Amino acid sequence: MDLSSLEILIAAIEEKSLSRGAERVHLVTSAVSKRITELERRLGTTLLRRHGRGVEATPAGAMLYQQAKAILRNVAQARELLGAFSDSGAPKLRLVANASTMLQFLPADISSFARKQPGSRVDLVEAFSFDVPRMVADGQADIGIYHAEHPASGVTSMPYRTDREALVVPIGHPLSQRGSLRLDEALDYDFLGNFPRHSLDEFLLLAGPSISRPLRVRAQVANPEARCAMVREGMGLAIIPEGIARNYQQRMGLAVLALTDAWAQRQLYACVRDVNALSLQARALLDHLLMV
Repeated sequence: MDLSSLEILIAAIEEKSLSRGAERVHLVTSAVSKRITELERRLGTTLLRRHGRGVEATPAGAMLYQQAKAILRNVAQARELLGAFSDSGAPKLRLVANASTMLQFLPADISSFARKQPGSRVDLVEAFSFDVPRMVADGQADIGIYHAEHPASGVTSMPYRTDREALVVPIGHPLSQRGSLRLDEALDYDFLGNFPRHSLDEFLLLAGPSISRPLRVRAQVANPEARCAMVREGMGLAIIPEGIARNYQQRMGLAVLALTDAWAQRQLYACVRDVNALSLQARALLDHLLMV
């Protein structure tokens, strides 16, 4: 009994017709009829009763139909489980994270995990923080990392790291000698987006109570390196996670000022759909991320 013959039998019984079953499995009716006849010959029993209105399962056919459904479910489950392994047979771990985490923390964390678990493979995908918990809940990733004021619903979240937003200005700027400041003290100058929470409207909902007026945004620039380069050229100031900004500070001639606003301190969470359902390798990666 090959899988394709079982699929054909299921289609014919569920559609109550050889012709409609053939359409469902993308074959001609004669081919479906021949495959089922051959299956009956091999098994030595009649599986379908043919009549003018179509076909119906015999008791033997009904029993095989139930078994075939279970077989195909098990095969599909096996294929899904095999999706957790790479071409070489090594475990493949699906990790989704927001951009700032990928730039600040995950290169070192994944590298140290690879040294501990040399046979593993981590597939890292970037997503916005508000999408990460949904992707984990939907089974698109084993582990997710996002930032939020509170843990997201629908997943199990654990504190991972904290980071802080900073203000990036060119060397020689009137604010460049400040070690730290509140964002409200910089509102006389133009800004470059992207902002925490990505859109200006969402950022103003977050920071609105702490500033006296909206920011003047000169350009929207998502890439942090490009934003820093434009700051260097005097196009505006930028709000960037401090750990990322430090990477460009010396090379581009920038000053990085810590923002003391409460919203600038961010909590990063690691989340999973169900800790107890994780594979051994995924649990090892989660434990590693939470320990470093």
